[in-house]
Parts: sequence; structure tokens; C-alpha cells
Amino acid sequence: MVLHFLIKGRVQGVGFRWFVHREASELDLKGWVRNTEDGHVEVVAAGDPEGLAELRTSLNKGPRGSRVDSVIEHELAESEGEALSSFKIEGAW
Repeated sequence: MVLHFLIKGRVQGVGFRWFVHREASELDLKGWVRNTEDGHVEVVAAGDPEGLAELRTSLNKGPRGSRVDSVIEHELAESEGEALSSFKIEGAW
């Protein structure tokens, strides 16, 4: 199962990407997280439905110091997950 999330709120400059990376890695999910130019955070994650459900719960909470206003979710085709490797932060450096 492959899901795309767009998280809106105060999610940049509060360690959100690192939080997502830790949560997704612990759940053994594949994919990536990155900031968007318009101040949101975008996530693509692939894995089993249970792990993705746990990630969804974490995304709605966010790390301390963040404020999650909304999480927009779309299911992607399984083929979208074929090229994904271990979970990474894009544009972190």
C-alpha cells in the first residue's frame, strides 16, 4: 500500500521531517518526507496497512512545537512504491 500525505499547519522549522523519518523508520516503511515551497510537509510512504495507520496517527499529532491543522491523504498506485527505498528526508541539507 502506498500513501501520499500533505500536512498543513505549523510544520516547518519544528523538526517535523525528522519526526516523520523516525516514526516511519521504526514502522519499517519505505518512502520520503520533504518540505514544500508553500510551507507544508509532504510524505510518500509505502508499507503494510497497519504501519501506515500508525504513521497517519503520528502525522496528525506531530512533534512537540508543531501544530497540525490538516492532513490530506491520497492512495497511490502500488507501482508508485516500487522505486522507494528505506525512508529518507529529501532536501534536508
